Order: sequence, then C-alpha cells, then structure tokens
Amino acid sequence: MIKKILVSQPKPSSEKSPYYDIATRFDVEMIFRPFIKVEGLTAKEFRQQKINILDYTAIVFTSRHAIDHFFTLANEMRVAIPEDMKYFCVTETIALYIQKYVQYRKRKVFFGDTGKINDLIPAMVKHKQEKYLIPMSDVHNNNVKELLDSKKLHHQECVMYRTVSNDFTPEEVKTFDYDMLIFFSPSGVESLMKNFPDFNQEKVAIATFGPATAKAVKDAGLRLDLEAPSEKYPSMTGALQHFLLEQQD
Repeated sequence: MIKKILVSQPKPSSEKSPYYDIATRFDVEMIFRPFIKVEGLTAKEFRQQKINILDYTAIVFTSRHAIDHFFTLANEMRVAIPEDMKYFCVTETIALYIQKYVQYRKRKVFFGDTGKINDLIPAMVKHKQEKYLIPMSDVHNNNVKELLDSKKLHHQECVMYRTVSNDFTPEEVKTFDYDMLIFFSPSGVESLMKNFPDFNQEKVAIATFGPATAKAVKDAGLRLDLEAPSEKYPSMTGALQHFLLEQQD
C-alpha cells in the first residue's frame, strides 16, 4: 500500500496543485524534495570557453536558470550589457523574468508560445543579422545547434550552469522511508544512486517522466513501475492518479 510519496521537485507554489488533490483523495503523504540543484559556473570556468559576451547582439533564453546565471556571470565579470541587446525567450513568462535584471522595452524582447525553440525560429530568422548567444546547462544535446545551423543563423552555445546532486543530509538518509519515488530527469536517478549506493528497491514503486528518465532507471538496474507521459495520461499527476486507483483494486 502506497502511503508516502517522494516527488523529486520543489514544493508547488500554488495550493491548487493537482498533487495536493491526489494526497487528499488517496490519503497519501506527498514530500517534495529535489534530488538535483542547479549551480552557476564561476567566471574562471566560463572564461575557459573563450567566449566574449559583448561579441553577441542577441541572447536566447530557454529557462529562468539561463537568465539568472547569464546576468550573474556578466556581473561577476563586470560586463556591462548594452541597452540595445536583444533577448529571444521561449515563453512570455521567461521574457518577463528578464525584468528582474534589466529595464527593457518591448521591441528588444521576442518570445514564443510553446516553450520550444522551434517556435522562436521565425523571429530569429527575421533578425538574421544578429549574432546569437545561447546560455545552456552542462547537460544538453545538439538539437538547438543543429536547428540554428539549418537556418544559417550566426550563433554560439555556451555552458553557464550545471546540474549537480542535491546531497541528502545524514538525518535525511536515516529517515528515507518512502513507498514511491517520482523522478523527472536522469540526473535525479543518478543522485539517488550516489546518495544511496546500497538502495534496495524491494516494494518501493518508481515513477518517471520522459523517456530519458525511464531509461536511466532501467540502466541503474531498478524496476520501473510507472512511466509518463503516455497517450492516455500526458501529465505525471494524471498517470499517478490512475496508478493509485489501480493499487486500490
């Protein structure tokens, strides 16, 4: 019987999160505890990439992490970002987040609707003369590079932040007693194996979101009990609800 679930994400900011509805409906305890955290590169580490931010006229942001670490690094290196710098963001929410660091006028900020880089391409192609810099995590594939290459855009990807294990305290290790673990990235699975090298799954159910995370669980020699998204359940909460219903039968 599943009574205590560890969700490897930060606690939802809204009380209306579907996780809380599930907790009430199935009388389960939801614990939110990220297995990974994001940290920025130091100025010294960034300089090793031999990239000069001021060689570029536009920045492409794919996440708030990218914005935070771009402006933090620029500040640390005493790089004054020109007022005419253009910003291309994958969503309006991310675009608005830039205001945390700079005052911007609408004409310098462009954003997509879907959260995918493909949605930004038409705007970027319209500004083909720009030199694009794309801050990224240390864990990334070449999809963005290949897409911008195909459009013959002048661009450069750079690593500005990395994903690291959010290590458990000795007290947390002692009280690690869950009926189900939910993972959203391969890094989270790696963190589990790092923090608990003798982890014995037994009856602990494991759920994952995304094919790469599912593969990481199997590669670690663990049993995967719930995989999302699926055609029927596109969200983790939808899949989890169905899974808990089946457990009751």
